[in-house]
Amino acid sequence: MNLETKKISFKSYLVFLSVLLSTMGMSAQDCTLDIGGKNSETLIRIFQLNRPQISKMETLQAELSVETKTIEEAIQKLFDTQPQSTPEELTVLADKYKVLKEKMVKASAATDKKLLEVFNQKQYERYITLCNEAFRRPIQVVPQVLQDSLVSPE
Repeated sequence: MNLETKKISFKSYLVFLSVLLSTMGMSAQDCTLDIGGKNSETLIRIFQLNRPQISKMETLQAELSVETKTIEEAIQKLFDTQPQSTPEELTVLADKYKVLKEKMVKASAATDKKLLEVFNQKQYERYITLCNEAFRRPIQVVPQVLQDSLVSPE
């Protein structure tokens, strides 16, 4: 194995290790909805989202898409411009990459929370149940109270 091959191998190992460590962090235990993923129909069906909630989810998906695209472009720019010849430079790369990945995870979690905030009590209870079954930590919000479920003070 020549020196150049060792550098590439070490670089690949370091990037893989940083990705692995970033996914094993605290947020890996959070119970996410993955609004930015491809499971919109599943979310609609499982939580029986109504039309305003679906509209809100679609708006949140579009906003998240723009935000994650910006972060992905920053990641690509980082890989294209950051020197990667020495272990020290690779450590700097990994640190910068970790910050960007954390930013993406936070954006996704904030988006999930915004959708959960428009859930009614029954939808939120279903979310809590599913999270508990998956041994995940639910995102805490106060669900909306349905107008027709309010008791008249008379």
